[in-house]
Amino acid sequence: MKQKNKQELSYFRLKLRSYISEHHPEKLQDTEFITARADMALTVYCDAVAQGFTHIEAESMASEALYQGLHFSKYDTLISVLENEFERELPAPLPEKLIPILLSNKAVQATFDKFGLTDTLASDEQYGRLYTELTGTIVLLIESNNLPTVRLTEEAILKAL
Repeated sequence: MKQKNKQELSYFRLKLRSYISEHHPEKLQDTEFITARADMALTVYCDAVAQGFTHIEAESMASEALYQGLHFSKYDTLISVLENEFERELPAPLPEKLIPILLSNKAVQATFDKFGLTDTLASDEQYGRLYTELTGTIVLLIESNNLPTVRLTEEAILKAL
């Protein structure tokens, strides 16, 4: 039984790491969080099976615990803003390279801090305001750093920000 639990623990840890790498790469090094969340998901799964739920139902319940608080992603939101609003200025793969810089920018963080970043924010009416404010913040960053507005080069952006 102990070997089975170890495999399930690895399963939840790998599942969470995969999700985080795609939606919250800034959290990927937080091994304490990943371990605690994977342990919690394993506990939920085992408890659900012990209570008579099917393995599919238990997996669903464990996934809910695993991803709690992670459905909204600053990373995904910034990618969306950059790809939709700055497509000409920031051709791929530049948006992905800029995200870590933007996530550590005080003005960008202040914009996110104005909103309650909950799991349901992306489907909330406040998301439109957040999106618009992030767009404006990025425009101000471009302007305040005297970056040209057409076809920004990766070197110019990384140097300025």
